[in-house]
Amino acid sequence: MKPILYICPLGQEPASFLDKPYARTIEQHRIYDLPKLDLSRFGAILVSAHTDQRAFAASGDRIAAFLDAGGLLVFNGHIAYPFLPELAPFVPVPGYGLALLQVCRVTAHPVFDGVDPQDLTFRRGVAGFYGRGHNPPPPGAEVLHRLSGNDAPLDWVWARPAGGTVFMHGGNDMWMYADDPTSAARIAPQLMAWVTSQIEEHTEKEPA
Repeated sequence: MKPILYICPLGQEPASFLDKPYARTIEQHRIYDLPKLDLSRFGAILVSAHTDQRAFAASGDRIAAFLDAGGLLVFNGHIAYPFLPELAPFVPVPGYGLALLQVCRVTAHPVFDGVDPQDLTFRRGVAGFYGRGHNPPPPGAEVLHRLSGNDAPLDWVWARPAGGTVFMHGGNDMWMYADDPTSAARIAPQLMAWVTSQIEEHTEKEPA
């Protein structure tokens, strides 16, 4: 199976999930190495919310080509520099408070199987860690979670008409919950299991 590319975040220690057995197929590289990498070697790309987005967007054509070939992109964070023409900058919820920041599940997905939305709404008793707005989804994207503020589509999956899949989370890294004492700890291993299954499914469809 093709490895998974993890773009190392800026100014952050490696995420603890990278030390887990389920992360063994991950290959780490700096964002500034992206222009030199052969992206066809990878089945998926994981992007941290702490990535230099200007540098990432500069490789937008290469990311589009990777997706066109059937690749999978998992993106975390607030889009400041759209890296695909169909994407738009992050839209924050119009204020603060629980009335705006409750996470509501819209569509079931393997990544969030058994994860209580309340464990996403609150972390250590505070709301807003998981998300405070959204990256607007393109037409045809499937919304997984919305925030109560403006019904913001926080998590969505988009099967691109040109090929490939984008899994979008408009907040902090989903894998930050890897060691969480709540049901949110299920996200990181289930994300990796889903990513792996998508890579395997695509590999089976490739011509021999």
